[in-house]
Amino acid sequence: MASKIVVLGNINGALQEVFTRLAKLHIKQSFSFAIVVGDLFGDCSSEQELDEISSLLKGSITVPLPTYFTVGSRPIPTRIVDKIESDDELCPNLYFLGRRGTLKTSEGIRLTALGGELTTDTSADAKANSKYHCRYTEPDARSLYGVHSTDILITYQWPKGIRSGSSVPFPEDARPQEIQCIADVCSTLKPRYHFSSCEDFFFEREPFFHTPSDSAPETNPLTRFINLASFSKISKQKWMYAFILDPKAPSPTSIPAGATATPLSGVPTRRRPFPSQNASYQRFSQDNDFQQPRKRTRRLPPGPEACFFCLSNPDLATHLITSIGNESYLTTAKGPLTTAETLPSLGFPGHILIIPLVHSPTFRGFSDDASRSATYHEMQRYRSSLHAMLRQRAKDELGSVTWEVSRGNGVHIHWQFLPVSSSLIDRGLVEAAFKVEAENLQYPKFQELTADDGEIDAEDYFRVWVWSPLDSEPKDTPSSDRSSTLSKTLILHLTPEFRFDLQFGRRVMAKLLQLENRLNWRDAVQSKDEEDVDVQSFKAAFKAYDISLEAD
Repeated sequence: MASKIVVLGNINGALQEVFTRLAKLHIKQSFSFAIVVGDLFGDCSSEQELDEISSLLKGSITVPLPTYFTVGSRPIPTRIVDKIESDDELCPNLYFLGRRGTLKTSEGIRLTALGGELTTDTSADAKANSKYHCRYTEPDARSLYGVHSTDILITYQWPKGIRSGSSVPFPEDARPQEIQCIADVCSTLKPRYHFSSCEDFFFEREPFFHTPSDSAPETNPLTRFINLASFSKISKQKWMYAFILDPKAPSPTSIPAGATATPLSGVPTRRRPFPSQNASYQRFSQDNDFQQPRKRTRRLPPGPEACFFCLSNPDLATHLITSIGNESYLTTAKGPLTTAETLPSLGFPGHILIIPLVHSPTFRGFSDDASRSATYHEMQRYRSSLHAMLRQRAKDELGSVTWEVSRGNGVHIHWQFLPVSSSLIDRGLVEAAFKVEAENLQYPKFQELTADDGEIDAEDYFRVWVWSPLDSEPKDTPSSDRSSTLSKTLILHLTPEFRFDLQFGRRVMAKLLQLENRLNWRDAVQSKDEEDVDVQSFKAAFKAYDISLEAD
């Protein structure tokens, strides 16, 4: 079904006026959604801009329809970042795509964004890796190859060579910076529309067609490149562009009149091959730019090269990886909930992730039963090995909580393992904490699994394992001395459309352990030196139990 879309250039903080104008136009045109290309908030250098941000956050400014935005030439203001980080939502109808992100709207239209300006300064990597900053790197651009295709590509800068072969009038004094890696992304994804906003004038190039692919040799994918001017009360340059798009419409089989061949040079002929395991560990980061879908949207998950849990991701933080098995691997958590001071009997945070090597959002998404079974059982072996380490290291003072979020529209399934005082488990406080929080959030009720073999006939659920070292006591221990609330497996059945907090497990444990100041992992991020110390401490304690070191 065709959708009517409106795209806006840089708004630069003029929120009230632009959204008021958009509301009036929306009444007449009934747009499906809007996109802001470039800077939505400006540089916050004037009192008016600051007041407009305050009005937006207080709800005094209404966003009239679903509107998506990314990053332009300025970083996202701190107040906006804080609001997104604390509430996971900015305001109704306003959605942040991230500096580098992709999603699929409810209309079935795929959006891909690469905001900001290219940087080659390696010293700026820390900032460039923030999804709120206004710099991106060539690896950021290459990571989007895994999207395969998109309907609308949004970049701040222009692709290199875009003016070649065009007869569209162009300002004589304009010198737009054209970027090769953006040209490569456009050539790879072959979007129907490519929008930019780095130049303060309107420019719409003739449509250009791409080379037909081997899978569809009869079609000619067509791209329209458009640069929008910034919103202005004075300038007559076009800053708003409306069009109709049917995502299911096939690519043309003949070249339309006025279209040109692609002007983009250096087109990659194929995706980069995945590097080997041993060569690919570079950075493990939970700072991903793929936003959790909200309300009307459903994200298009990243491929393995862009997935923040895949070993083929060139941005993997390898210094956090502690063990690699045949089917899964262990890594210490970035921004761990607990610290060495939280667990003095352990001596290090102990917050561990158990991650399958296979890229799949759920266990049911595995391509074959044998792989799924082997992966699940190895992950359980890792979990049992962690329990053995806790028993020896903490002398039965610590049990554990492990949780799993399985969502069909997720990215990469994994387990989070967290040591916790065994007294909290034995008194039933951990189980109660999960049930009470679910009730407070009006979630479905938890159910207890009597036999946990990993075969759950559903894709969408939240599962938590609660383990107490007292379960290893001799069976002849008097029943009066054994708790009735020992190790349990609980499950919260969900539906695909159910809005579930992906940080639910961490939220529950943060409240129970009185670590609310560390609820957001970004507030708990350590320096690399601190991370290295914790990783080495964990590896030394876990070495005797590491299944990857077992002799064949």
